[in-house]
Amino acid sequence: MPLRDDVVDAREGAAASLGEVSDAWVMGRARELQVVGQHSDLQGRRAALREADELLSEARRRGNPRMVGQLLCCGSMLRLCAPGMAEQAVPLLDELLTHTRRHRLDVLRADAHALRGRLALIDGNEDNALNQAAEALVILDDDLVPDATLGRRSWERLLATALIDIGRVLTQLGIYDMADEVMARAHHRIRESGGPYEIATHLINRCRMLLGWGLRLERIGKQEEAHARFGTASQIALSMDGRSQESLFPRIPGMQEADRLPVLAAASALAHPDAEHVARLAEISETERDMPTRERIVLAIALSRCHRAAGAADKSTEVLLEARDAIAEDVSEPGLRISLVREYALHSELPPEEAAPALREYSRELETELWNMRASRSTTLKARLDRQRLNRQHHAITRQAMHDPLTGLPNRRALDAKLESLLQEPEAQPLSVALVDLDGFKEVNDQRSHAEGDEVLRVIARTLSDTLRADDLVSRYGGDEFVVLLPGVPLQASESALERTVHAVAELPSSLSRGVTLSIGVVAMQPHEDASEVLARADMAMYRAKRLGGNRVVAVSTDSTQEISSEQPLWIPPEAT
Repeated sequence: MPLRDDVVDAREGAAASLGEVSDAWVMGRARELQVVGQHSDLQGRRAALREADELLSEARRRGNPRMVGQLLCCGSMLRLCAPGMAEQAVPLLDELLTHTRRHRLDVLRADAHALRGRLALIDGNEDNALNQAAEALVILDDDLVPDATLGRRSWERLLATALIDIGRVLTQLGIYDMADEVMARAHHRIRESGGPYEIATHLINRCRMLLGWGLRLERIGKQEEAHARFGTASQIALSMDGRSQESLFPRIPGMQEADRLPVLAAASALAHPDAEHVARLAEISETERDMPTRERIVLAIALSRCHRAAGAADKSTEVLLEARDAIAEDVSEPGLRISLVREYALHSELPPEEAAPALREYSRELETELWNMRASRSTTLKARLDRQRLNRQHHAITRQAMHDPLTGLPNRRALDAKLESLLQEPEAQPLSVALVDLDGFKEVNDQRSHAEGDEVLRVIARTLSDTLRADDLVSRYGGDEFVVLLPGVPLQASESALERTVHAVAELPSSLSRGVTLSIGVVAMQPHEDASEVLARADMAMYRAKRLGGNRVVAVSTDSTQEISSEQPLWIPPEAT
């Protein structure tokens, strides 16, 4: 369907002034584009994708890791939803996984695996999709610490989105019981913190899951359970009109969502097949030519049943045949394909006395076997989940020996090992070593609480990692001290990089930093110098920064008398002016 005028106007205004808008505006716009891109016509999807790419470029320019991660997710999802563009998502998903590992963005990393699962299903690789879903679930099974930089509500919203994307993969795999559990977890998160976009998307995805589940139950003779699933999906469809108005969904004035979105229209018709649905379903089938395979199948089955209810058996068969031919080359929905073929076989125009008894017996045998395969698939997924959990536990034990449990950064043991390694690598020279100490941290512990002090340490650790290069090692040295190794970087360039870090910490909201700033001493590694000697020199430079008032970098070249830093602090807080 065409985009609303206000959505188009907002897009045109956004393109003209992206550099002037806030981070929150960019992320809000990205969430809207995800909804627009999934539920518009092909032209609307491509327009949404172009704008999402512009937002991604702006996020990269700003250098905010969390914003970049969310925009990578947005661009990948929109490409997976657009026909013929799935392959373009591959480099974005690869970048997303690398990016989320580096910045420890676990929820977004889980979502990256879920989106990879969707890509695998588009390619017909169910085994890989199963692996990706298992990996995503294991990540989210961990005791995740909410990202204070994002805020609780935004973090919960990301978690809900990841769960919804996992649920979609499990739905396509036909593992409906586990998909239902995951969707229930998503519902809990959305109810607490989701916006209208997330709520509307969740309801549509839950409707998709229930329709597939109902068609699957029909195939093994569980008609009452199937009808219950269709009934719930129909109730969701009826509730969607108000939801979509709140969410600025792409809509047509005066038309209810259940009258134009294929999955919602099919839900009402499957719950109560009747001639009154025929005109609406036929119009949607005609106008929504580029609808996803899942929607095409459930819409065809619903329309076929309504034709039969109206006494138009020929038309019923024709609808099923057209849909079967339209998805002949599509391998992304194996379970629903069987439902479509079964529907066609059971309701073709062959004389019942010739075909029906044998066909129904064969169908029962086939469906029993497929149901057993589905049970086996669930068992396989659970086994892989257990294996992934064991692997992660082993990795966690190994990681604990080399990482600080509070900040997740490498600890002193890891620092010593890395420093010794760098001393043996000629390409690591020149090597700059910085010692970072927190100004005002003692007051946070004394006047507030150690719990708030711990949260400040986590925020500072994330900021250090986010503002430095991927090749730089940021480690917790002990207490409120950190050590940074900058291989292959001359001293002056290291000083500039660390000044950016000092600025970033000084500009953090006081609710996150509690007024803490950084004093940094940085030195260049000298020939034949060992680790203890270079750290001692960095420590002396750091104390010089403290004596000068803190909130600055002091860089020392060959000896402590040759300082590069200025006498003025790098940044003066507004309350001090």
